[in-house]
Parts: sequence; structure tokens; C-alpha cells
Amino acid sequence: MELIIGLVIIAALVFWGVAIYNKLVTLKNRFKNAFAQIEVQLKRRYDLIPNLVETAKGYIKHERETLEAVINARNQAMAGLQTAAADPGNAAAIKELASAEGALGSALGRLNVVVEAYPDLKANQNMMQLSEELTSTENKISFARQAYNDQATEYNTYKQTFPPVIFAGFFGHRDDAELLEYADSEAMQEPPSVSF
Repeated sequence: MELIIGLVIIAALVFWGVAIYNKLVTLKNRFKNAFAQIEVQLKRRYDLIPNLVETAKGYIKHERETLEAVINARNQAMAGLQTAAADPGNAAAIKELASAEGALGSALGRLNVVVEAYPDLKANQNMMQLSEELTSTENKISFARQAYNDQATEYNTYKQTFPPVIFAGFFGHRDDAELLEYADSEAMQEPPSVSF
């Protein structure tokens, strides 16, 4: 009788441990998938930016510094995205991406200020279409970033509660998921202004 009770207790503990492990894996996969959605939208934005700069070049030739700053910020953000996409659980990579995205948002903001001074450029059909697509993409990025942060928070919260906190490190879930927040808190709340 004691043997049966002991086996039942051991089986219950094993099933309990398996349930905790499975939930940790599920939550980790969810935040990684949420990051993949951000990646899709960021790549779309990175693809739109060179077209935006090319359209603007013909009108604002003497604003070369601004155009180069946008392209350089885009390239740094792309590099940050590649690093973060390789391991969305890497806190340093997520912080690097957030910093690069903040710099890109600032560069696009400066471009917007320059474009405001050129009414012909603002009225250009290509520029208006690119601006609309970029604004739409910025909104999608904001939603995707929020979904990622929600999933990362859910993973972190579960991992830090009792009893999962006892087993998380043993199961290979040592590090918390890093939230994707821009260095400038206002930049996180609002997408960069790109209306021309």
C-alpha cells in the first residue's frame, strides 16, 4: 500500500514538472513568434525607406546629410534586427535593436522636417504613397511590438512565479525575455511621424 502511494506521489510530481516545462516552452515560443511578427513589419519598413530617400533626392539635393543619416540609421537598424532575430531571447540584442530603432525614428523625424520645407516634394504622388505605406507600416510595428511585449511579460511572469521559478533554471529558462522599448519613452508610445 505504501509503495502504491509513493508511486502515485512520484507520478503526480513528474506530471506536475512536465506541465511546468510544457508551459515554459509554450510561452517562450509565443514571445519568439511575436518577435517574428515585428521582424516582418520592420523589414517592410526597411524596404520602403530607400524608395522614400530616392524620391526625396531629386527635390532636396542640398540636404544630403539628412538623407545619408536616414540610410545609415536604416542600415544600423537592419543589422540590429538580424542580430535580434537570430535570438529573440538575447537581452543585449533586443536592447541594441531598440536603440537602433530609436535612432531611425529620429532620422525619419528630421527628414520629415526637411520635407515640410519643400511643397513640391510634399505634393509628389510617389512621396504621398510612400508616406502612406510607411505610416501604415509604423502602425503595424507598434501593434506587433505591443504583442511581443505582452507575450514576453507573460513568459517572464510565469517563469518568476512559484513553483515554476524553482524549475525554470533547471529546464534551461534562466534569462528573462527582454521587452522591446525604445530608449526614448515617447518614441515607444508613438510611431515616428512620417507624414509628408
